[in-house]
Amino acid sequence: MKKLLLCSAVLGFALTGFAQTAAPAPTKEVKYENPAADSRGYLVKVGDQAPDDFELVLTDGKKTTLKALRGKVVVLQFTASWCSVCRKEMPHLESEVWQANKNKDFVLIGVDRDEPLEKVSKFHQEMNISYPLALDPGAAIFRRYADKNAGVTRNIVIDRTGKIIYLTRLYDEKEFAAMLSVINEQLSL
Repeated sequence: MKKLLLCSAVLGFALTGFAQTAAPAPTKEVKYENPAADSRGYLVKVGDQAPDDFELVLTDGKKTTLKALRGKVVVLQFTASWCSVCRKEMPHLESEVWQANKNKDFVLIGVDRDEPLEKVSKFHQEMNISYPLALDPGAAIFRRYADKNAGVTRNIVIDRTGKIIYLTRLYDEKEFAAMLSVINEQLSL
């Protein structure tokens, strides 16, 4: 009987220990400053008109606006040189998004969050990308789309009329593939 009780106790302890180790670790809750932010930190949603009350200043000194890009499918990729996930995603954006669509009615602009021109230019060169990067001093453009405490990388896909049609957060292969489908569908219209 003692052996049976001991075996039951050991089995119970083992199962309890297993359940604790098999359970997912609790996720750190991000505190967003803006109560309108969704669970991924976005202040915008699919179907919204994209905020366009800003000028994009590219690293080569050229300037543009979303209003000037109307009639094209646009992807704004919010990025930063310190972001390891951005660095993982950017080669895919270069080959699967930019190179595949740059000769169509399409624009991809990386918007670098709050870094000086020298750092952004170096980052552009290090990443060996040909799509343009724009400066975002003080993260002013970023904060039109996401809470200031929300992170990068994130992509905002905007249709020819200026409406947001897809949003990504971080680099997830399934979400990235879905974004490619949305882009391709828009470009076929």
